[in-house]
Amino acid sequence: MLSYIGKRLLLMIPTLLGVLTVVFVIIQFVPGGPVDQLVAEMRAGSQGEGARSGSAGRRDLDAKQIEEIKKLYGFDKPPLTRYFEMLGNFARFDLGKSFMHNKDVWQLIKEKLPVSISLGLWTFLLAYMVSIPLGIAKAVREGSRFDTVTTVVALLGFALPGFALGVLLIVLFAGGTFLDWFPLRGLTSENWASLSWPARIVDYFWHLTLPLLCYAIGSFAVVTFLTKNTFIEEIRKQYVLVARAKGLSERSVLYKHVFRNALIPLVTGLPAAFVAAFFAGSLLIETLFSLDGLGLLSYESIVRRDYPVVLGTLYLFTLIGLVVKLIADLLYVVVDPRVQFGAAGK
Repeated sequence: MLSYIGKRLLLMIPTLLGVLTVVFVIIQFVPGGPVDQLVAEMRAGSQGEGARSGSAGRRDLDAKQIEEIKKLYGFDKPPLTRYFEMLGNFARFDLGKSFMHNKDVWQLIKEKLPVSISLGLWTFLLAYMVSIPLGIAKAVREGSRFDTVTTVVALLGFALPGFALGVLLIVLFAGGTFLDWFPLRGLTSENWASLSWPARIVDYFWHLTLPLLCYAIGSFAVVTFLTKNTFIEEIRKQYVLVARAKGLSERSVLYKHVFRNALIPLVTGLPAAFVAAFFAGSLLIETLFSLDGLGLLSYESIVRRDYPVVLGTLYLFTLIGLVVKLIADLLYVVVDPRVQFGAAGK
């Protein structure tokens, strides 16, 4: 097992290098980089002054400014030099400094994390707490009216885009055309710091209700149908028939024999689902409810060509994804001891 873990950790290095190299190379050919954008803004701001001083003088001034901007952003160095400097910094977990925000990328991520943690954690818990019992109930009642109705409802929720549901909820419950029950901005009220702790908790979930529904609505169907299908597959196996032939009750068969085997795909998928809920932020939902999270940060960094944020977050999320994948594989051993990664031939 230790040998397997060591090999997987070593394989993370070329994977990270490959991802970072491909993105770094692409960035070199993307038009409208940070230097071009800043120069365009400066030219637009000094258009009147440039017209009075003459175009030749403006071109000389632009050339000097461009060199200074390139030096400020580090683009005065050859691409290969910048590439190896980036790898050296990332090896020390130095993600660089944002061009647009003039802050460390680490600091930016930490500022956006409260929104992502709030939405990700509660989306994950809500989806699993509702979907697993619902999937088990659907498997036990396969083909019944309950199974049909819940399938239709789950598919409708899966087909409905989160941002479209957000617009509908705002119109109905957030001061749109009908009711004004829920707030429309942020995760807390302006006077949150002056509230008592019970009032803070109520205020927090009051703000979280509508965006959380928009995030979670698409997760219900996936987890529900995965639970249902895995339970049905296990229920039809031979060992279940043997357990029933021995006179065991259906409840005992379901929860003592079927439950553990059927939950293997769900348990091993928990780490990936947990991390995905944190970092798969939705730009449209965050914009609708005025939530400044990682989704909005990622979008702005790409549009504004904020390459330190793009590369830094890519490096961090890729590393987290690789570690989570390793944890998911190791969970197979926990839930099914027959799996031995360190055995011969593995």
